[in-house]
Amino acid sequence: MNKNNIAEIIKNYLATTNQTLTDDQMILLAKKIRKPMWDWHIYFGYALVGLYSLRMVLPFFGEMKITNPFKVTFNTKQKFQYGLYLVFYVGVAVSLITGLIIELGPKYLKEQMEEVHELSIYYLLTFILLHLGGVIMAELTNKQGLVSRIISGKSKSQDELK
Repeated sequence: MNKNNIAEIIKNYLATTNQTLTDDQMILLAKKIRKPMWDWHIYFGYALVGLYSLRMVLPFFGEMKITNPFKVTFNTKQKFQYGLYLVFYVGVAVSLITGLIIELGPKYLKEQMEEVHELSIYYLLTFILLHLGGVIMAELTNKQGLVSRIISGKSKSQDELK
């Protein structure tokens, strides 16, 4: 949905109809075509800011604590898991903050923030792949039934989890 890609599609179509538009007119038309998508992107971003803020505030009320990955009692696997979540939270924060700066911040920062914001999809895809890989690995090894418990909301006792 890049404006330049859409403009190229318009240009190719117009070439078959003997109609022409300037490059600037095609870019403007492309932006109008993708505006509804960007509006939803922004609404979704605001919703994520709210949910993320709630997630960051809940530990102060004793709910959904964020585990310190540097705890000495954790084994390497646990440190990796909790460290990965920490990286995820930082990555989401970067995405949300850059999105807010693009939308609400000073215009002179917009271009740099857009670059960072666009690159942030890569950490998210990497996290999702690692997360799914970990779930599959756990399901196939020592945590059989994990997916079923996640879906049903049922949990094992603490002794069974060890």
